[in-house]
Amino acid sequence: MNYIDIFKKSFLEGYASTNLTVKSICVCMLITILISAYIFMVYRLLNRNAFYNKNFNMSLPAIAILTAAIILTIQSNIVISLGMVGALSIVRFRTAIKDPMVLVFLFWAISAGIICGAGFAVIAVIASAVLTLGLLAADHLPIAKSPQILLVNASTFENEEMIMEMVKKYCSLYKVKARNLTQDHLDMAIEVRVKEEGSLVKGLMGVDNVISASLIAHDGEVTF
Repeated sequence: MNYIDIFKKSFLEGYASTNLTVKSICVCMLITILISAYIFMVYRLLNRNAFYNKNFNMSLPAIAILTAAIILTIQSNIVISLGMVGALSIVRFRTAIKDPMVLVFLFWAISAGIICGAGFAVIAVIASAVLTLGLLAADHLPIAKSPQILLVNASTFENEEMIMEMVKKYCSLYKVKARNLTQDHLDMAIEVRVKEEGSLVKGLMGVDNVISASLIAHDGEVTF
């Protein structure tokens, strides 16, 4: 037996297998299920999208459980782990993730599965608690408020100055985003930040030749 054979034998014997009992597997799966259910509830609580995606939220526990099962399998044999890496390397996700919070929860579910599968459930619990506190604190911090969109329709373009005077009166910040002008009609879209929303709309409706005034809230990016 040469040096290479001795090295191969010692390497394979050292990493050939890990004693996994049915009890340890069940405990790992149970802890993963509890943590993934917790992730499910946190996402439901902190979701700020216009429409709640239940299918995505249901996929988070599934991802965590599957990841934990893969990690347990990898621990059992190094040959299996190499084959698993090769098999998973062909997986490609081509769906674009537009919301950064979606990426956070996906990575949270995967990380919880990896940590629980590796046998460090305490770390997963502590990390989940710290992350939840951080998300809740960031969600309630009064950093900035998304502006609103003011839509004004007038029957004549000569009233633009009066409309802008009314906007200046009630809005701390404003910016004209669109202006559509015809011979006998004026349409304006103004991004505003206003506290007295009802007073602004009523004041605009009191301006001569103003047909309609609409104030629309949105959850987009804050521009000022």
